[in-house]
Amino acid sequence: MANEMKKVDAVIVGFGWAGAIMAKELTEAGLNVVALERGPHRDTYPDGAYPQSIDELTYNVRKKLFQDLSKSTVTIRHDASQTAVPYRQLAAFLPGTGTGGAGLHWSGVHFRVDPIELRMRSHYEERYGKHFIPEGMTIQDFGVTYDELEPFFDKAEKVFGTSGSAWSIKGKVVGKEKGGNPFAPDRSDNFPLPAQKRTYSAQLFAQAAESVGYHPYDLPSANTSAPYTNTYGAQMGPCNFCGYCSGYACYMYSKASPNVNILPALRQEPKFELRNNAYVLRVNLSDDKKRATGVTYVDGQGRERVQPADLVILSAFQFHNVHLMLLSGIGKPYNPITNEGTVGRNFAYQNLSTLKALFDKNTTTNPFIGAGGAGVGVDDFNADNFDHGPLGFVGGSPFWVNQAGTKPISGLPVPTGTPNWGSKWKAAVADTYTHHLSMDAHGAHQSYRANYLDLDPNYKDAYGQPLLRMTFDWQENDIKMAQFMVGKMHKIAEAMNPKMIIGGAKKPGAHFDSTVYQTTHISGGAIMGDDPKTSAVNRYLQSWDVPNVFVPGASAFPQGLGYNPTGMVAALTYWSAKAIREHYLKNPGPLVQA
Repeated sequence: MANEMKKVDAVIVGFGWAGAIMAKELTEAGLNVVALERGPHRDTYPDGAYPQSIDELTYNVRKKLFQDLSKSTVTIRHDASQTAVPYRQLAAFLPGTGTGGAGLHWSGVHFRVDPIELRMRSHYEERYGKHFIPEGMTIQDFGVTYDELEPFFDKAEKVFGTSGSAWSIKGKVVGKEKGGNPFAPDRSDNFPLPAQKRTYSAQLFAQAAESVGYHPYDLPSANTSAPYTNTYGAQMGPCNFCGYCSGYACYMYSKASPNVNILPALRQEPKFELRNNAYVLRVNLSDDKKRATGVTYVDGQGRERVQPADLVILSAFQFHNVHLMLLSGIGKPYNPITNEGTVGRNFAYQNLSTLKALFDKNTTTNPFIGAGGAGVGVDDFNADNFDHGPLGFVGGSPFWVNQAGTKPISGLPVPTGTPNWGSKWKAAVADTYTHHLSMDAHGAHQSYRANYLDLDPNYKDAYGQPLLRMTFDWQENDIKMAQFMVGKMHKIAEAMNPKMIIGGAKKPGAHFDSTVYQTTHISGGAIMGDDPKTSAVNRYLQSWDVPNVFVPGASAFPQGLGYNPTGMVAALTYWSAKAIREHYLKNPGPLVQA
């Protein structure tokens, strides 16, 4: 029988960026808060202790900071006619586990959002007509505008210590000669820190992009360009471009993480408690299923516990939020046949394509140098910054060189036709390693009726519960877009005059490959919106069905973004937290009427 703990005002499930932000906001409001994190305690020490932390074999190959798939995973299939099988070896995407979640192992690319992507369906219908959106594509508006979110993007950047170059502030252009992005929306304030220095590969990319008529800019980076103390009093040191960001805890206190930027302040809060190794099984509901009473979890000793609470925040990784809602009976599961239901709907990913330019020995790029968020991008083909009308696809893509540190095990590009092993392979590695650069088309991925999440009928986790099932494949629109984007990006690569360009776009008929890393930018499944028939949560991330449950995270995105999702996750969480503090706590109940 489960042991019942002392009731608290709020219980938070998952302690990554969304969970840490919510914990800080709710304790500031005077609430007693318990955060439950399924993984172990992690922090800069010992997980980021130098030199053990810069160990590619331990972290990138053996995946130390990532989810233990032997306890829980997802099953994957390409379409509903297939039987899904478990994802047993981390490859395509890398959910984090432990204190900080994916916010500890992320790279640090810290974008806002293109305003058009917040009203995706409305914008396309207004500009191109309703028939332009392909049949089976289920893109939606977020239900919130950029102007509403702008103060929260600003707040998050000041917490993260983000480095960047603004284009315009309060309507005044300030970044024309300073590395700003002319396609970026207006800002209320500058970045907390100036942009990071450009690596040589970023300089080459910028020169080439400009020569073909594009508009290069400095990537916004949550890797500090100088010492910084954030709004919570947390201190950060300047990034030293060691190249160990994505997949690692930063030993320099230079990469923003919940552990560095929020947890030190929360430790001073007597109303806050973080419990690690607390695996939440379900949200407990009242008899009428209209109110959450708390959660049931298994602690580190294998004991089942009940944590009663007045407010439940599901702030785990995207998969886990959707999984818990399905296991708990919160919201109606999505049915792709009828296109009814909301939980599991609009699952999306990232439509990534990569080119690598190989140079002769006169061009040395030193790819071992790097920072997770540093680089140069162009937005000429992001969002709807170009005419989609004659092209026949939905969505856009930024291009960039983001030199994050090419590792000696996994980052060894070789010319086409090189043997996979042996002396010729070794010679090719030696010839190309310090004479190459990599560039990405970081394409927005759209949502489709055919891509969704539900409970698997065949496989269970270590606690006897059904695994989450992922039905997902690339669609025709994705391939059209990727091929167009690679063609445009190829012009930048050609302008650098390399001896060879390798890589490219997906071919027609290509299927999703779960064995090759792409990104961990997974979204949807518990999407936000204005209509409870097509969204699981309202514009404040509050469950339509159980109003004392809020679900921040990328699970709320109705489709994927061209940019990395972390900045949007943080802003939405601050937006939701303000609504809880200023409205919900004064009058508990639905913040939006269905």
